[in-house]
Amino acid sequence: MRFLIPLLMLLSGCTAPPTKPVGKPLTLVTPLGLPRLKVPADNPPTAETVALGKKLFLSPVLSVDRSLSCANCHNPGLGFTDRQPVSTGVHGQKGKRNAPTILNAAYNVEQFWDGRAKTLEDQASGPMANSVEMGHTLEGVERAVNEDPELVAMFKQAYGPQVKITVDLVSKAIASFERTIVSGNSPFDRFAYAGQLDALTPEARRGLKVFSDSAKGNCAVCHTIEEKYALFSDGKYHNLGVGMGPTGELTDLGKEKGRFRTPILRNVALTAPYMHDGSLKTLKEVVDFYVGGGNANPDLDPEMKALSHLTQQERADLVSFLEALTGELPK
Repeated sequence: MRFLIPLLMLLSGCTAPPTKPVGKPLTLVTPLGLPRLKVPADNPPTAETVALGKKLFLSPVLSVDRSLSCANCHNPGLGFTDRQPVSTGVHGQKGKRNAPTILNAAYNVEQFWDGRAKTLEDQASGPMANSVEMGHTLEGVERAVNEDPELVAMFKQAYGPQVKITVDLVSKAIASFERTIVSGNSPFDRFAYAGQLDALTPEARRGLKVFSDSAKGNCAVCHTIEEKYALFSDGKYHNLGVGMGPTGELTDLGKEKGRFRTPILRNVALTAPYMHDGSLKTLKEVVDFYVGGGNANPDLDPEMKALSHLTQQERADLVSFLEALTGELPK
């Protein structure tokens, strides 16, 4: 009888059910200012899968020459970025885009600047098999992980002694770890959601007004603020004219017609340089870019309008507000 179910699955063309963690599911803590985090039913986080995911995130075995880990581009000490305009992969190869922060990436509607991955699980394996990033094959990743005794032991703790270690499980473990990398309880959150009026400086309070006022900065039209929480992103894609080539054409078309995902602005002061190509070095440069209305091109987003009416003080206040979005970092 014990052979009947596998036999029926084989005859019907079905595959075995996905492996789930054996430990007790964790309740993920949501800091002040962030909404409840959604977790996939087939990948509930446990203490063991989170610990495994962290180990994999920091492990160089995921790169073909064991020279890089996920943390090289998403350094916990650098706001989970690398503070470089574009990322550097194996053999010193340069990518085309800025490495986005992992902080609060669990709240992204889609992953990567162009949204080509729908989930954290989908995203995790992408860099491993990218020839300019970690340079591995997915089969090579599986071999490398299975040859690491410490990782094998942690997989057995997380998924049971009979676990078959696959790239799918590697990605799920990393995603479970990344769902713990959330940051809220910023000065803005304490001001807006806890009623601590002194949590924001006078400059930052003025900057919040510029940010929110449709007649001023109108930043919140894309970097949204809700009544009970704020992700500072509409999760949509916009053409700002970033990345114009010498002939006046966009050098990277992103998702479509030069559109890229609106980034979450939390902890933005920690994640310079900015934009998908890392072309703007400071928050002041970012504000000045928007003041100029972006770079003109046929597909420029209609919400992009010059903000030349903002005074120098209002521009400085806007930077002060963005700096007040720095929250408590995960430990």
